[in-house]
Amino acid sequence: MKRTGVVLALTLGMMAQSAMAKTLNVVASFSILGDMVSQIGGEHVKVTTLVGPDGDPHTFEPSPKDSAALAKADVVVVNGLGLEGWLDRLVSASGFTGPLVVASQGVETHMLNEDGETVTDPHAWNSAGNGVRYAQTILAALVKADPDDEAALNASGQRYIAQLQQLDSWAKARFSAIPEAKRKVLTSHDAFGYFGRAYGVHFMAPQGISSESEASAAKVGALIQQIKADGVKTWFLENQLDPRLVKQIASATGAQPGGELYPEALSPKGGVADTYASAFRHNVETLASSMK
Repeated sequence: MKRTGVVLALTLGMMAQSAMAKTLNVVASFSILGDMVSQIGGEHVKVTTLVGPDGDPHTFEPSPKDSAALAKADVVVVNGLGLEGWLDRLVSASGFTGPLVVASQGVETHMLNEDGETVTDPHAWNSAGNGVRYAQTILAALVKADPDDEAALNASGQRYIAQLQQLDSWAKARFSAIPEAKRKVLTSHDAFGYFGRAYGVHFMAPQGISSESEASAAKVGALIQQIKADGVKTWFLENQLDPRLVKQIASATGAQPGGELYPEALSPKGGVADTYASAFRHNVETLASSMK
């Protein structure tokens, strides 16, 4: 009887502990943020990502399924800075009233002149230093939503933050060893502004900060002349974009293909860039290797 009582007490204790454990339903706007939440939250989060691998967050069109996901969410994590132009409509349609976490909060933003208009560059995560800020913001939001698991969340969150800090230092060292004159490349659209400023790489692109923008014939012509004058030798695909325009420009300038980059979307699971950290590492290595 005594043994039965002990077993029963242990069973009830485990059931109570299980009942107390909380799994947050978190919706992330696109794959990079979805991975960050997963890395920090671990078993304490169930993540739904709206714009999946190889998806374009600029041109995304939400579906009723996405609205339903928001309606059930405990927390929604977005980039902000104008990236998700579809977000307000989706939140309104879903009726979501919970915490909306803007992961880019606190980063030093950059402004660009695009067709005579001053706009905010939303691609802040492409600097791993900013990735650290994103992770800190996400960690604080998860702890606030699930204070009972604060210790576990802090442990995984701080490990992840330390990993991103190491990546940032490694990238700076990797590019500093390359002559500045060689750190010039051609990509499809202007998604690498923060990366370029953080690591001393000069990017040229026919499209602006949004993949929806269209490059005029005059702009393309001017870019071709600039590429020739600056001696840019390499061009890159972006996994989420149609490569035809950048290929045409490369053909007119003699620039050679340097590989595929992942500036706005991860690769599918099992690919070379299926986490934020692996995508960043891949982008650095692919760019740096082309500059030899």
